[in-house]
Amino acid sequence: MKEKTSRTQGSRYYPKRYDANPESRDAILDEGLVCHVAFNLDGQPFIIPTGYCRVENTLYLHGSVGSHFFMQMAKGIPVCVSVTLIDGLVLARSVFHHSMNYRSVVAFGKTREVTDSAERWMAAGRFSEHILPGRWDDARQPDPGEMKKTMFIAVEIEEASVKFRAHGVVDDEEDMNLDVWAGVLPLKLAPQAPEADETGKPGIRLPDYIHNYNRG
Repeated sequence: MKEKTSRTQGSRYYPKRYDANPESRDAILDEGLVCHVAFNLDGQPFIIPTGYCRVENTLYLHGSVGSHFFMQMAKGIPVCVSVTLIDGLVLARSVFHHSMNYRSVVAFGKTREVTDSAERWMAAGRFSEHILPGRWDDARQPDPGEMKKTMFIAVEIEEASVKFRAHGVVDDEEDMNLDVWAGVLPLKLAPQAPEADETGKPGIRLPDYIHNYNRG
């Protein structure tokens, strides 16, 4: 990655909320499911929520070849990509001091359409495994016609900023004796009971990778 610039320098007001460890960046990106990709076209800002996967220092996005936004990104444009994980609601005694515990990455890079066949297949497999490990080898993989309908965009991370909050309530001293509950309400993305599609072949066992699925 390039040296940090003003795009990713931490705020002087909360310097302890920034994490320069590359492993922290990768852990957040690997846990997230959706990123938001922001870019500017002819003076009009756009932001797109989409799935992604990380392979070393590169993010891969995939979408339809007919997507207007993916066709624009295929030209090679600068983008800003963000991923945020919410870990809890911080409930203070005063509304002013309410907050959230979170982990976030804001990354900058330039888009590149993936045209090499081997890299496209690698990206397809890694994308599937990022969403649901074990599914790529279990389900039918794309055929050549389906791959032709899919565009893969690579974004090599030039620089990134990692920001987080991971502590409890901070209240004013004069509010400490208020009759108001204060604390942290932890939040976590958690799977619910699987709902089988009954329109196909009956009696198929639930795979272990679904039964044991979790993020983080």
